[in-house]
Amino acid sequence: MRNFFRRITFSLWYYFNPPWDSGISPPELLDFIKKNLPGKAIDIGCGTGTNVITLAQAGWQVTGVDFAPRAIRIARRKARKAEIRVALHVRDSTDLKGIRGPFDLALDMGCFHSLGDKKADYLTELDRILAPSGHWLMYGFFTPDPASNAPGLAEADLDLIPASMSLIWRQGGFDKRERSSAWFLFQKMS
Repeated sequence: MRNFFRRITFSLWYYFNPPWDSGISPPELLDFIKKNLPGKAIDIGCGTGTNVITLAQAGWQVTGVDFAPRAIRIARRKARKAEIRVALHVRDSTDLKGIRGPFDLALDMGCFHSLGDKKADYLTELDRILAPSGHWLMYGFFTPDPASNAPGLAEADLDLIPASMSLIWRQGGFDKRERSSAWFLFQKMS
């Protein structure tokens, strides 16, 4: 029931200005784009499509998914205005039926950390759609109390990541609310 209300709250934010939707692609993504040849990418939890558009403009074939229908409607409008072709779908990140990879890049800016007890389901889907040697670029903030079931990563969540995913780098920092956060780049080994 808690997840249901959390989803409603996230969906309602898209009628206003969600604090996480800056409209600017992060330097970590821009750096990844500079260092890697374009391929096929998926933005999991794409929101209003800012990073979908950035990837497409850099030559990537992009799919964006988000569970909030209004976010996807806004993303479609932004993609039309930018005159780019992307695939945008209303989907739950823990059940990506109809989304077929393989993807060379899976981008996640704040989706995985918000899934509570559904993180293992997400990782199963990620493993299914990510190409061998594909990358998972993920950002999340850490919860100060892992037992609270509040959104955020716990170090134990990182233990759920399959052994087939090799950590390339981890960059710690703090989010706008001064919560400990990190960027991660993983590569699928098989």
